[in-house]
Amino acid sequence: MEKIKVGIIGTGGISNAHMGGYLALADRVEVVAACDIDEAKLKRYAERYNIPRTYTDYNEMMAKEDLDCVSVTTWNSAHKGATIAALRGGANVICEKPMAMNAEEAEEMLAVSKETGKLLQIGFVRRFGGDADTIRKLTAAGTMGDIYYAKATYLRRNGCPGGWFGDKSYSGGGPLIDLGVHVIDLSRYLAGNPKPVSAYGVTYNNLGCNRAAGAEMAWEMSSKKTGYEYTVEDFASAMVRFDNGFTLQVEASFNLNIPHDLGKIELFGTKSGAKIDPGVELYSDMAGMFVNIQPQGNTTFDATKPFNAEIRGFIDAAMNGGECRATAEDGVALMKILDAIYESAETGKSVDIK
Repeated sequence: MEKIKVGIIGTGGISNAHMGGYLALADRVEVVAACDIDEAKLKRYAERYNIPRTYTDYNEMMAKEDLDCVSVTTWNSAHKGATIAALRGGANVICEKPMAMNAEEAEEMLAVSKETGKLLQIGFVRRFGGDADTIRKLTAAGTMGDIYYAKATYLRRNGCPGGWFGDKSYSGGGPLIDLGVHVIDLSRYLAGNPKPVSAYGVTYNNLGCNRAAGAEMAWEMSSKKTGYEYTVEDFASAMVRFDNGFTLQVEASFNLNIPHDLGKIELFGTKSGAKIDPGVELYSDMAGMFVNIQPQGNTTFDATKPFNAEIRGFIDAAMNGGECRATAEDGVALMKILDAIYESAETGKSVDIK
């Protein structure tokens, strides 16, 4: 049987996670082409993964290759152009999060997906973790009741990735669009994907990029070495309301004066509450007593399995009509939330989401 032909647009760090997923499906999937504007990096990438053909222009790649599927793993400002070119070139696409620079771009991408009849999946990999699967099982069984409130944090003490991540013209924003996107989407997903209706947010840029070195320094201070400007927020916080009464509080930072990095989601339901930190804990009552429960099994998010599951799900949805767990519509909804938070931070007022 002929293998499914895949192309990669963008050969930065996250593309390696996609490649791992495709390599896990090597019996039926083959990555035949890769594209990047950095020719030297592209060459090294192709040699590492034994990719036969390379391009520095994604339009040329799509014109010359007959691809079934494409991963878009570029910087954020190139997501729209690369995705639309791949869709119009006849490929199904998985585009890394965030879907685009803003909701307007995301809606253009969704429209082209519908126009071409090709799948557009968004890289919300947290939906594929063991923690998400555990909460979904609990909610499906009625254990949580109605989830009406959530708190989501993704905080780094000293963790701007540097380079283009700190330059708003390439990234679209700072920790809110880079880190917050993960926990906002996961919280919404676990609450049943309600429609966002309003947001109130604040952003701050008081600390600058990666202030100190040493044990706490997990990122290279590359933004000062490569010519990119550091123009994004250090910290963002918001309250988001949804049409079913669900409310989400979110915090995200690259740099914040805290003792250590923090990342957790807390969900509050009418029957039980739950925390992901990083495994799952459940809080409820039985026989007139409070109980804390730790489900057994795969209840955490690790670095490999969710990406492999994400790529496997993408291939199944694209080629076999399977369920897409992270639709383009979900991506548009998320971008509307981010746009509203940034607008609210600028205006000091709550912003309605339409």
